[in-house]
Amino acid sequence: MSLDRRDVLKLGALAAAMSVAGATRAAAMAAESKDTAAPRKLKLLILGGTGLTGPHQVRYALARGHEVTIFNRGRKSREWPGHVEQLLGDRDTNDYASLKAEVAKGRRWDVCIDNPSSVPAWIRDAAAVLKGHVGSYTMISSLSAYADNATVGADETAALATFEGDPLAETMTSLRADMGKYAGLKAATEAETLKHFGEAATLVRPGLIVGPGDETDRFTYWPMRLAKGGEVLCPGDGRDPVKFIDARDLGEWMVRLAEQGARGAFNAIGPAYTLDMAGLLYGLRASSTAGATLTFVPTEFLDAQQVSAWGDMPVWVPGQGDSAGFHTRSNAKAIAAGLSFRSIADTSQATLDWFAAQPEERRNAPLRAGISAEREAAVLTAWKAKSS
Repeated sequence: MSLDRRDVLKLGALAAAMSVAGATRAAAMAAESKDTAAPRKLKLLILGGTGLTGPHQVRYALARGHEVTIFNRGRKSREWPGHVEQLLGDRDTNDYASLKAEVAKGRRWDVCIDNPSSVPAWIRDAAAVLKGHVGSYTMISSLSAYADNATVGADETAALATFEGDPLAETMTSLRADMGKYAGLKAATEAETLKHFGEAATLVRPGLIVGPGDETDRFTYWPMRLAKGGEVLCPGDGRDPVKFIDARDLGEWMVRLAEQGARGAFNAIGPAYTLDMAGLLYGLRASSTAGATLTFVPTEFLDAQQVSAWGDMPVWVPGQGDSAGFHTRSNAKAIAAGLSFRSIADTSQATLDWFAAQPEERRNAPLRAGISAEREAAVLTAWKAKSS
């Protein structure tokens, strides 16, 4: 089914308005939060700190006046706008020697933020060193930890996935070899966190994390494609819901959660309003001067052409059947705890700016997500032949 002209004009105007209003609100919030010191100074230990979300946590924590220690392998050099203590180790090999040495000196941190754990053994091993030496433990989990995606509007009380076998025997290598284990292992990793840290644990469940620094290109594909102009293959009828979160919003909010002493589980996903695929794509187009035209093609036809959701058409999954609840999970609890969102225009431009600054080899290589230009053209041709 296609959008008619009235729908197109309405969505285009709405998307542009949301982009401008959102950008104004985001700028005001950013200025307020970064110019205001935190209500109390914390000693933060961040496991990771140099991936997608970590750098935003570190920079924001420094701006808020916190004392920051990061623990990682030291493979990614970073320049920070302030003093950051770095302890080296490798969780893959259970190398916590540098942390153990600090703990032996009586070191204690108010909050530990665990960014990369996806297998329970990493939590078990970290807890063996840190339990009793951190006031609370915040773990980034995933919306994938839920048992299913069929229920529209489900909140944090929904059932979690299960894992067959011994989850503590799994490693990052075994997970990468079979990503079908991801949901069950994320749920098991949450359980391991609660086992060791109990009421001092906070579980943050983001959906698709996007924005500057995202090496997967799962969101990047769309602003890049729209910036090229021409006819763009778009999935479904435009009315399928979408949710995602800018890595900057996620990282900064996690620091504010630490300041609040918040506990429990939170669905960290946005925006705060209802957004569908047409709203997203017209919003992205509103910030581009390339004059792209959007052609929405029914899900059934895309299936017949073997055009995959999430892969060939990033961000999108059908809003019906088993995936009806995928992009509709409630974020009310997180918003009540202070989660706020940048505008689509902000996320898009920051993503494009980041990508433009990447090495030439990366910029000239095919994107890591999204349909190829040749295949896109072939599917559009086939759709026009069928619809005519």
